[in-house]
Amino acid sequence: MRAYHDEEWGVPQRDSRMLWEMLMLEGFQAGLAWITVLRKRDAFRDAFAGFDPARVARFGERDIARLLANPGIIRSRAKIEATIAGARVYREMEKRGESFSDFCWSFTNGETLVGDGRSVLASTPLSERISRELKRRGFKFVGPTIVYAWMQAVGIVNDHSIDCFRRKQIGR
Repeated sequence: MRAYHDEEWGVPQRDSRMLWEMLMLEGFQAGLAWITVLRKRDAFRDAFAGFDPARVARFGERDIARLLANPGIIRSRAKIEATIAGARVYREMEKRGESFSDFCWSFTNGETLVGDGRSVLASTPLSERISRELKRRGFKFVGPTIVYAWMQAVGIVNDHSIDCFRRKQIGR
């Protein structure tokens, strides 16, 4: 967890595919501890074709059966199907010429929001708004709490504590 915090968590991510991967992984985390997903991340990447949305969008029943039999990942049919559906939504956005990264960052005008460094929030009005828009587009497992955790993870929000050395580093 320390390496994840010190090197990755909260760093502004602009790559569309990586933003989508992290959103899907946050969905798998629902009801579990993030460390569970983090420990299985390499297995998830192998199982989901490197989180290539074009490939995942083509997954069918055979792939779902393969994933449900894979002990290296979280074997939830609903979450697996949500990831496949999320890949299809992502691809539809691409086909319309819409960048997933631009979409994600549009809610903050491309800027990282900075938390107060003292509060630990589960969701915010902005995560509720993004959640509604993601759901409207067809994404699943994107409730306001999941979305806020994702916003923190990908640096849309800098929620490092006031005394954390990463708060100022990321702020630059």
